[in-house]
Amino acid sequence: MTELPGDVASEPDLVGRRLGDYQLLRRLGRGGMAEVYLAQQMSLERQVAFKVLRQSLAANETYVRRFHHEAQAAAKLTHANIVQIHEVGQAEGVHYIVQEYVPGRNLKQLLAHRGRPFDAPQVSLILRQVAGALQRAADEGIIHRDIKPENIMLSSSGEVKVADFGLARIAQGGDKLDLTQIGMTMGTPLYMSPEQVEGKVVDPRSDLYSLGVTAYHILAGRPPFDGESALAVAVQHLKNDPPRLETIRPDVPSGLCRIVHRLLAKRADDRYQRPVELLKELRSLKIEGLEDDWAADLPAWGLTATFIGTGLNEATQQLSRAMLKQALTRQKSWAWLIGIVLLIVAFPVGGMIAWSLMPPPLLVASNIPKATMKKYETIDEQLFAALLAQQNREQALKAVWEYFPPGNSPEALRITRIAKSHLGFWYLQQNRLTDAYAIYHELANLEQTEREFRALGLAGEAVVLDRQEQPDEVKERLPSLLSNYSRLPQENLLKADIEALLKKYGLSAPK
Repeated sequence: MTELPGDVASEPDLVGRRLGDYQLLRRLGRGGMAEVYLAQQMSLERQVAFKVLRQSLAANETYVRRFHHEAQAAAKLTHANIVQIHEVGQAEGVHYIVQEYVPGRNLKQLLAHRGRPFDAPQVSLILRQVAGALQRAADEGIIHRDIKPENIMLSSSGEVKVADFGLARIAQGGDKLDLTQIGMTMGTPLYMSPEQVEGKVVDPRSDLYSLGVTAYHILAGRPPFDGESALAVAVQHLKNDPPRLETIRPDVPSGLCRIVHRLLAKRADDRYQRPVELLKELRSLKIEGLEDDWAADLPAWGLTATFIGTGLNEATQQLSRAMLKQALTRQKSWAWLIGIVLLIVAFPVGGMIAWSLMPPPLLVASNIPKATMKKYETIDEQLFAALLAQQNREQALKAVWEYFPPGNSPEALRITRIAKSHLGFWYLQQNRLTDAYAIYHELANLEQTEREFRALGLAGEAVVLDRQEQPDEVKERLPSLLSNYSRLPQENLLKADIEALLKKYGLSAPK
């Protein structure tokens, strides 16, 4: 791999700076070409990931061009399971890319946090969503080239997000724009396809190989190949067959093991030729705990990514499935609920947990004894289990704060609020409007600092009152709802209801 000029450690710390419309809050990570900050977009009052080209590279037009090409590559991919690009620009000599903030943990972090491999239903659901994202990319002629656990995020809303198309190769007409030529490695040795190792031309089947390595890793608890050097690992990808998953995890259905090993075929012709073929194979699997909830139109999955179902099994405690649940119920995850899936940080049930869960419980205790609900080791796992529960959903959600009283813990408060917001929506679905109103009224009366949950509560109140046919009460709340509209997460469970409500009263969403 070609070394990049400059010392990463010598890069200026931009925390606290205001660049255009963005206030940089804290550093999230750094790489060879860029550093990533959590930022507040002032005009829209939302948090975003703010990717900055290293200052030592900004004077080199070649690196600047590649940086912008990266944004153009990813911006073409609008998909629920792909981290979205909002803007690319320059301010005060700083080149930046603004993208969706997915607070939460990636698969590698989750695997380390859990201390045990993922279960078959979880892995199947993860594969579904990543394959949907890869099919969307393939439709645009884009190959990721660096699929690995670190680049697959699990959002607490139940969605998988594929991140970092920075090594992508774009096919535009007959032209090939290879974004890996400028001082960048062409992937990560642990997950590289044999053709990548050999420097050959790659296509979507290469991404499928890397997805197979990733699936093997999270099922077995370790990658299929390891070694003391990148070269040692690369040679194994070329020549060695990995140990059979069936011998490492006899509890994993043979069908899923067969799928993973086909993804790991040395010859690209022996793998699935397109991600949609993988989706079809996954659909044929019969895994206990997974419902037959697939959409009929497989090709459409690449575009909609809303094909995941609700019914999962006992492994509901695992975060991957927890995050997958919302997509399964076709309720898009809240990009703002930041870390539901593990304990991460900030908004969409995505950091996997620290995403968004907050206040102390105001709900009445469940009529069903707590003993009927399994208690998990952590509050985030308790939430995951609740989001995936097919039965006793009310009690499962209430168990989150009953088993783990939030007290003064910000993380526990956020998780409690996420559980309550899901419970409020569940009450709406069951037409238990009085119970739903109690939940949303509690959220609506939170402090001004808890903007997203407060806005959601205001919206929920209005929706409930409309269903109760109280138009005067709805009209009284509409001004507050409109003034807080920008604080609502773009993806939230009430989105369709809110849009219908505004249309009914002759209003439009504020720009």
